[in-house]
Amino acid sequence: MIHPTAIVDPAARIAANVKIGPYSIIGPHVEIGENTVIGPHVVISGHTRIGRGNRIFQFSSLGEAPQDKKYAGEPTRLEIGDRNTIREYCTFNLGTVQDAGVTRIGDDNWIMAYVHIAHDCQVGNKTIFANNAQLAGHVVVEDWAIFGGYTGVHQFCRIGAHVMTAVATVVLHDVPPYLMAAGNSAQPYGINVEGLKRRGFSADSLLALKRAYRTLYKSGLLLEEAKQKLAEDAKTQPDVQRFVDFLEVSKRGIIR
Repeated sequence: MIHPTAIVDPAARIAANVKIGPYSIIGPHVEIGENTVIGPHVVISGHTRIGRGNRIFQFSSLGEAPQDKKYAGEPTRLEIGDRNTIREYCTFNLGTVQDAGVTRIGDDNWIMAYVHIAHDCQVGNKTIFANNAQLAGHVVVEDWAIFGGYTGVHQFCRIGAHVMTAVATVVLHDVPPYLMAAGNSAQPYGINVEGLKRRGFSADSLLALKRAYRTLYKSGLLLEEAKQKLAEDAKTQPDVQRFVDFLEVSKRGIIR
């Protein structure tokens, strides 16, 4: 299952049924789970763990040193979950000791060509990154987020669950869950209704989220006042609780 031109360090841990294509290079501290397919000319280095059933296309570089001048060769990590699709020319870097020391990508993510995920990013499950989406360091991406092509996210930003960004969006602040965002810098454009419908959100849930959006963005309330109103609404509308939880952990301030 390993092409004869591939270079696989004897210390690497390769599970059953892994395929490694021509001219790919696998370093000594790499672990690859069952049924993962690695195309030609892929470089996987560093302390990198890749789960089961992933498909990694040609010319990707995974687990290389972070693009951080403070990095001094510490044994930080990259962890990738199961069933991810990682297309051509993607670059995912190791973490740094200034943060948790690990860059994480969860399960069932669809990551298109030329995507960069920098050091210490934490990406959830079932996300979509269109071509050339870029995450700076220390970014948190919650489940089901979708990034339009050429979206750029500033370091330390948080992207909420079910968010969708338009093409060429520049994100400089946190984006609360369920929102659509667009522009340079990103502005809110309502609730991601179509995406939520496809994921089974009920009409009542969508109505509650639209009301929460109006509370946060259209009511004229100060942010602290809006947070209090959302906390009250969340007692009877469980989906609104995600707004409340997000605002509690937001550090860069939300897009307005």
